Amino acid sequence: MTTAIKVVIVDDHPMVADGISAILESYDDIDVVATLSNGQEIVDRVKELSPDVILMDLNMPQLGGLSATEILLEQNPDTRILILSMHDAQEYVSTAMAHGARGYLLKDVPTETIHDAIQTVMRGDTFLCRGATASLAPTTGDGRESLTAREQTILLQLAQGKSNKEVAAELDISVHTVETHRKNVKRKLGISSTAGLTRYAMEHGVLQGTGVEF
Repeated sequence: MTTAIKVVIVDDHPMVADGISAILESYDDIDVVATLSNGQEIVDRVKELSPDVILMDLNMPQLGGLSATEILLEQNPDTRILILSMHDAQEYVSTAMAHGARGYLLKDVPTETIHDAIQTVMRGDTFLCRGATASLAPTTGDGRESLTAREQTILLQLAQGKSNKEVAAELDISVHTVETHRKNVKRKLGISSTAGLTRYAMEHGVLQGTGVEF
């Protein structure tokens, strides 16, 4: 018999989480191992629960879905996260996928769709429900792909002249994770050198700590 897929539901609305849990538990191949109320809880308990798939809401107290997704993927890049949200606007969908989510579901989708999405990401594919038909990659006004919040932080650290090792220590992540973010920043901005990143940061006010919309 095939081992059931272990699922964790993260949503700050108990009725929603319990309802989805009850639906999924009706499938023989699904085992809901926990329902949690915010992103910090799944970050703290992911090793203990060891889920195959995480169903994650976006807007939650303490730690939202996007930030939790970034943190979880830094710890384990193979984490399968499905965003489950009421928002169907393009910016929500594309930003979630840019943060590393494997799929995006609207909360009003049929039961079969949630089950299909879980099976799809377990196969290594991505899943967008019919209402979430946005582009996978958000772009800026000049056509560049947007940086995530973590990538903006990495850019700031690198622009200050810090090495990958120093950035890893500062942010409490692995050097490999920093290198991956660094490559993604260069790709998204179309910049091939560290000097180019520094110049970009200076021109856009990042080094002055003013923040910038990418």
